[in-house]
Amino acid sequence: MRSISVLGATGSIGESAFDLLMRAGGPETFRTIALTGASNVARLAEMARALRAEIAVTAMPEKLPELREALAGTGIEAAAGPEAIAEAAARPADWTLSAIIGAAGLPPGLEVLRRGGTLALANKESLVAAGQLVMAEAARSGARILPVDSEHSAIFQSLNGENLEQVESVTITASGGAFRDWPLERLARATVSEASCHPNWAMGQRITIDSASMFNKALEVIETHEFFGIDEERIRVLVHPQSIIHAFVSHRDGASIAHMGAPDMRHAIGYALNWPHRAALPVAALDLAALGSLTFSAPDETRWPALRLAREVIRAGGAAGAVLNAAKEQALDDFIAGRIGFMDMAPAVERALEACARETGFSASPASLDDVLAWDLRGRRLAASTAGAA
Repeated sequence: MRSISVLGATGSIGESAFDLLMRAGGPETFRTIALTGASNVARLAEMARALRAEIAVTAMPEKLPELREALAGTGIEAAAGPEAIAEAAARPADWTLSAIIGAAGLPPGLEVLRRGGTLALANKESLVAAGQLVMAEAARSGARILPVDSEHSAIFQSLNGENLEQVESVTITASGGAFRDWPLERLARATVSEASCHPNWAMGQRITIDSASMFNKALEVIETHEFFGIDEERIRVLVHPQSIIHAFVSHRDGASIAHMGAPDMRHAIGYALNWPHRAALPVAALDLAALGSLTFSAPDETRWPALRLAREVIRAGGAAGAVLNAAKEQALDDFIAGRIGFMDMAPAVERALEACARETGFSASPASLDDVLAWDLRGRRLAASTAGAA
């Protein structure tokens, strides 16, 4: 029986993973080591009971009594706090899904890699903030990383058996988010609720807003560079409103291999869960005749300056990715809290990057988790201090 853990079980990706695990037999098929979540401890406990997990952990210490009460009499261990999540991630499991949002996903992800496990990575921030550290840790321990972002799973599948040196370019697609058809002048008045509605994907609030600002795609450009080792100039982005082609790989002979599928995260999760085999999944088959047409356009960097920032960060190297990710998270917090407008986020991030470059530069890539956390704190402080000037 294969052992599994799910970090970030109560988020949208965790929910999709839970659906797949239960459809595949749940506790009769998998031995669940650990499930982690945040504030929704009732749902976390429900999942832990259904999968008969060994431990359930909430990121919020104040929620521990509630979690313990919900698990009373089950024999399932309850714990709370970031340290407890890292400890749970360190427990041996054959396969671990990292679906925690933001830089908070890096410490437990590194614990999985240190023990040499298979990490199904949906936490793109780990590679953005600490790509070299993450990949080096995997190489040292012999751990395997399987990408779960739909775009990077698509690249991974399209590259199967191909020589990366003969690849001309890699293209990831973007839906354009909630505001892809809005006039540019209207974006400054966009509200949090308007930015939280994705036209194609069912995702959490933060990633949905990141999709609207294209910061999600900016992070994915950096993630593509770090995971696959592809030069920045060979990474392209197209706006594809239908979200059917998730990525395609173009070769030097003029051929391109595209990955197509319905906008359903259960495909990428299921592919990673069953790799190197393919299993039947509850994902709708494509009906191209019903779709009729697929459309594409080049992204407008006036509307989405985050894409330009991503390329500048790749070229800068060092700790620039950690600063961008931290500044982006701070700017998103400020937008959600009403302290800045939708179009103020990218300028706040850019000023944080510029301030950091002026003060000390980005030096070498972070060599340890402590290095990453120090740069992360600096990026958040710079973004917070410059947000009011946006």
